[in-house]
Amino acid sequence: MVNPVYQKGRGAQINPANRFDQYSYDFHPLEITEESTATEYITVHPKTIITKVKSPDIPFEYSINPYQGCEHGCVYCYARESHNYWGYSAGIEFEQKILVKKDAPRLLEQQLKKKKYIAKPIMLSGNTDPYQPAEQKYGITRALLQVLWKYRHPVSIITKNSYILKDLDILSQLAEHNLVKVCLSITTQDEDLRRFLEPRTSSIKQRFHAVETLTAHNIPVMVMAAPIIPGLNEHEILALARRSSEAGAYSLGYTMVRLNGDIGPIFEDWLRRAYPDRADKVLNKIKECHNGQLSDTRSKVRMRGEGQIADMVKQQFALAKKLYFKDKSAPPFNMELFERFRTPQLSLF
Repeated sequence: MVNPVYQKGRGAQINPANRFDQYSYDFHPLEITEESTATEYITVHPKTIITKVKSPDIPFEYSINPYQGCEHGCVYCYARESHNYWGYSAGIEFEQKILVKKDAPRLLEQQLKKKKYIAKPIMLSGNTDPYQPAEQKYGITRALLQVLWKYRHPVSIITKNSYILKDLDILSQLAEHNLVKVCLSITTQDEDLRRFLEPRTSSIKQRFHAVETLTAHNIPVMVMAAPIIPGLNEHEILALARRSSEAGAYSLGYTMVRLNGDIGPIFEDWLRRAYPDRADKVLNKIKECHNGQLSDTRSKVRMRGEGQIADMVKQQFALAKKLYFKDKSAPPFNMELFERFRTPQLSLF
């Protein structure tokens, strides 16, 4: 049963103080009221748009985030902490204060034209979702894809939103030349859990429909079961893998939940409101995977965890891949077209 003080439609239920604020008038998290949860879109003007990814745990080198903050409201999201750098809380403000980079397509084209630029696959987004509700209003992700297609630049996309299907035309063009791969993040098949855990994401049914539709148009798509949260969704791994494979996904990936910084108290507060009967059990299981802590910053360990529970999850995914993805794969990115299309004269040949 849901705690009556649970604020529907949002993931985080509190606003921890920004850790960069020099002064704080209240050392306790700010309680959220229904009146304070309206979404606000704020235009920002970055100088560049391609980010160099330095983490040894991330399998790509470049990313672009057309939006900062994410209205999807996934309560466990590691990107929440980045909102502090913009002057906002990792809590409700991460979902409410959405920063919009309208200049992103122009900045991308500027960078692609530079003679010293070397093409490598770019991830959309890597931090917050490129197809969150803001995309319906601003269309920045589509405009970025148009630039990438113009220069025949490879791109990968990760999203929890079936709204990606509105770009089926340009994704099909990219796929025809092996320039795109898509990853649908599907954390659970339990729609009730999804509503609390990821309140403004597409439904599970819509996401699997997106996998099926993308596959039908020869667009390589994998499913990312991220994060695995012991006590909430780890029992779904094999069933999720089977359904993903049947929908057409070529592979399945996962990460183990980790609750760094403010995400720890945000998640714990959410858990005690949404699932008070199992809160202690879930928190203790997460700690078992991260050396007794909710957080984990250790490279090569933090994404998978360690210990008996983490090992069991790892074994289940190994079995799932063997059972359902044994003979599946995606073609490698085409890295040969970019230089020709960056130089207009060469693209004629």
